[in-house]
Amino acid sequence: MSSTSARPVSSASEVTTGLALMFLSVMFSPLIDIFAKLAVVTIPSAEVTAGRFVVQALCMLPIVIWRRSFADFSWRQSLFHAIRGLIITVSMISFVTTLKYMAVADAIAIFFVEPIMVTILGGIFLKETIGWRRYTACGAGFFGAMLIIQPSFQEVGYIALLPVLSALCIAIFVLMTRVLSHREDPWAMQFQMGIWGLIFCAVLLFIGDGSGSDLFDPVVPEGSAWFYVAGVGAMAAIAGIFGVYAYRAAPASTLAPLQYFEIVSATIFAWLVFGDFPDAVKWLGIAIITASGLYILWRERRFASRPVSDTSEATLAP
Repeated sequence: MSSTSARPVSSASEVTTGLALMFLSVMFSPLIDIFAKLAVVTIPSAEVTAGRFVVQALCMLPIVIWRRSFADFSWRQSLFHAIRGLIITVSMISFVTTLKYMAVADAIAIFFVEPIMVTILGGIFLKETIGWRRYTACGAGFFGAMLIIQPSFQEVGYIALLPVLSALCIAIFVLMTRVLSHREDPWAMQFQMGIWGLIFCAVLLFIGDGSGSDLFDPVVPEGSAWFYVAGVGAMAAIAGIFGVYAYRAAPASTLAPLQYFEIVSATIFAWLVFGDFPDAVKWLGIAIITASGLYILWRERRFASRPVSDTSEATLAP
């Protein structure tokens, strides 16, 4: 997330680098979910989530030390970081639980209503100008999600709604990050988020110990389960680092459409590892969600390029 100060215009080579890094990010991102789906077979969702936080924090710690980001910690904002940690924990546990019962591509496709939710919540809470065209695109996107949820709901019940809860949590998380990033170092924010998330997972696992719950009763990983949990955290760290440096090299509006390639890469990996492949109705839902998201991004980019002084256009936008 950029600060309020003006960012230098990226050169053509920087944009190319940014696109390449974002492509790598969306290629690694589905591997987080592939490893999580393999891990959650024998390990409770909260423990998989805690493992991700541990590995991701360990991967980021040298960067935080090297950048001296500890000096940028804002302890006065600890309550907000704790809330962000709680929100991301709920989101991750919900999504990891989903992966135990649903195909990876289906879960990720439903989750991609998140940009649509960000648009709606941004209009409500941040007073961002949202016109009827983008609201219509949001409605179309939710319709696309229903095309995927409906058959999944028949198969797994209310579990099919967990990606929607996960997306809602991430949308709130993004809005909070958008506000806090104007005055805090992004690496410090990420590290603090991970620490708070680990604390919440530890509390949940302590309470759930001995309960027999698939979500919160901790177990000692055996054999390949250690590798799967480590893979979740490692892929999250790698994808996150690629993403951070992609946004440093190129404008967000240029990179954002590439994020939807994650649905394609997730489908390929899920097919190779689990043999899962969406049917025609689900592909239609995926296409609608993707088209709606890309249209929203296009409208936001077009509106952002208009002169601020053009208040008549801003009022009627987009």
